[in-house]
Amino acid sequence: MRHLKVGGLMTDDVVTALPDTSFRDVAKLLAEHDISGLPVVDADDHVVGVISESDLLARRALSARGVMSAPAVTVHAEEAAADAARLMVRRGVERLPVVDEEERLVGIVTRRDLLRVFLRPDPEIRRRVREEVLSDAMDLPQDAVDVHVLDGVVTLAGRLRRRSQAAMLLRLTERVDGVVAVVDRLSAPDDGARLAPASTRTAHDFSE
Repeated sequence: MRHLKVGGLMTDDVVTALPDTSFRDVAKLLAEHDISGLPVVDADDHVVGVISESDLLARRALSARGVMSAPAVTVHAEEAAADAARLMVRRGVERLPVVDEEERLVGIVTRRDLLRVFLRPDPEIRRRVREEVLSDAMDLPQDAVDVHVLDGVVTLAGRLRRRSQAAMLLRLTERVDGVVAVVDRLSAPDDGARLAPASTRTAHDFSE
């Protein structure tokens, strides 16, 4: 399946600081550019840390080196945007510097950027589930199950031949860009019931 990449969402014109940039100058950079955080890079553009507004409020120091959070949590441009979102939630950060193969800064992606993944129209999500999941990935007819999408929530209803097929369908649907959650209304002949008691499975959850 095709997934939206971090490189398609990142900002490549990044405001940065050096480790020796003064506390005052970092605060000025945030205010002048109306941003809430920035990466700290060395002379070779390697990311050595990240500074957020909360870092400035919590720590008083003479330079960026004294207030930055390190080591920085980074991603690569070719990584899936959904995976970057999960990393952001897991590590409790608001932004991720994007680095190349040599770990040099090439961009930055924020939570706001990643939320654009969830703005795909419902008809497009339904089409991608039918074409990319059912047909391409699972080699099933596009109408093998009913696919209903409302506000990014996908409801899968119907009967499949095997429980393993239903489990795979749920997993793959969760990973389609734009899917907020998946509601399970599937059954298989080996259990004759819904696949899981918990009928709604959340995908790319920013609140976990």
